[in-house]
Amino acid sequence: MDIMQKKIMLVDDDPDFLEPVKILLESHDYIVETANSEEGAVKLMENFKPDLAVLDLMMDNYDSGFIISHKLKKLYPETIVIIATGVTKETGYRFSSDSEYGNNWTKADLIMDKGIRPDQILKEIKKLLKE
Repeated sequence: MDIMQKKIMLVDDDPDFLEPVKILLESHDYIVETANSEEGAVKLMENFKPDLAVLDLMMDNYDSGFIISHKLKKLYPETIVIIATGVTKETGYRFSSDSEYGNNWTKADLIMDKGIRPDQILKEIKKLLKE
């Protein structure tokens, strides 16, 4: 294993989102571990310390992504967190990482609206990891 490879935790209950993003990230030499639920993500965190995590917001619960982000930042404060959400499309409410709720409680570094292509996520990941 290359010591410089970055580790990414990818969590989403939608395989149509999860699989293409995982394949793209692995093709760019990232080590990617996935989970498809809040419980799976929490279990994954026990043995996997990611440099960056991409989390779906609504999975088991409406706020699963926020809960995972909060727990991840508490365990690994230096981990960069992106929350990808379709909540704006469904509710009209737009979450932001610089809002009081988004920043102070979840500690998410970036909140992106779903509908984003895997290459757009890759671009944001590279920017956040300063690559």
